Amino acid sequence: MNTKDIYLVDLNPTKGAEINKARPCIVVSNDDVGVLPLKIVVPLIAYKEHHNKSWLVKIEPTKNTGLSKDSTADPMHIRSVSHDRILKKIGSIDDSTYVKLKEAIKVVLDLHYE
Repeated sequence: MNTKDIYLVDLNPTKGAEINKARPCIVVSNDDVGVLPLKIVVPLIAYKEHHNKSWLVKIEPTKNTGLSKDSTADPMHIRSVSHDRILKKIGSIDDSTYVKLKEAIKVVLDLHYE
């Protein structure tokens, strides 16, 4: 499991407005960090035209991504998950998409420095 890989992840059980069920997620944890069997992931949701916010990143279906439809990476739902929740690899995103995703994560976590 490496950074930029897309995996099907079982996100249940959840509470409140958390994204639930098994869904594709992009691994965003640094491959060289951590001692526990955990990965930090950004879940994907179905793409909608109104997903034009600075923290949402469109992910298109390609042979590389392994997705069947346009999706949106939503860093507002970033979370750490146990390896036990990770079901199967679907694909991966390219470097330019990963740069966009990192910028979106900075927006959500207020990591822009002046």
